[in-house]
Amino acid sequence: MSPQRTPRATGEAGLSLIRAFEGFSPTVYACPAGFPTIGYGHVVQPEERFEAPLSPEEGETLLRKDLPRYESAVCRLIDMPLGDLCFDALVSFTFNLGEGALAASTLRRLVNVGRVTEAGPQFDRWVFAGACKLPGLVRRRAAERALWERGL
Repeated sequence: MSPQRTPRATGEAGLSLIRAFEGFSPTVYACPAGFPTIGYGHVVQPEERFEAPLSPEEGETLLRKDLPRYESAVCRLIDMPLGDLCFDALVSFTFNLGEGALAASTLRRLVNVGRVTEAGPQFDRWVFAGACKLPGLVRRRAAERALWERGL
């Protein structure tokens, strides 16, 4: 069986945003949500072992291996055609928060009924980890919203 291909790929604007906000870690650390993470936001799976520090190239390989899951989720959950920058913004959002967050969001509902301009402010609501508002998430959502709005 061949690997599943995504119907769309994240562009350089989205990749740059994800890299910038995920940052690069050559070793495993616990992300704010408590998941073991390495590289550019790769969540370490139970069967994976990373004994030696990752090179930036290995981190990039993991990122590109992870992206099709989130690209496919955006394609599956969004019914409206999206320009490249809007697609990239939603992939970054979904990469950070997961498919369930996009699926349950008012952001998604607004986009799917064609109210794309009204969807932009919805990014700003997703800045909490638990009950804590995180400055890094505030900055990331602002960057995703700006990318979204540039794409309209």
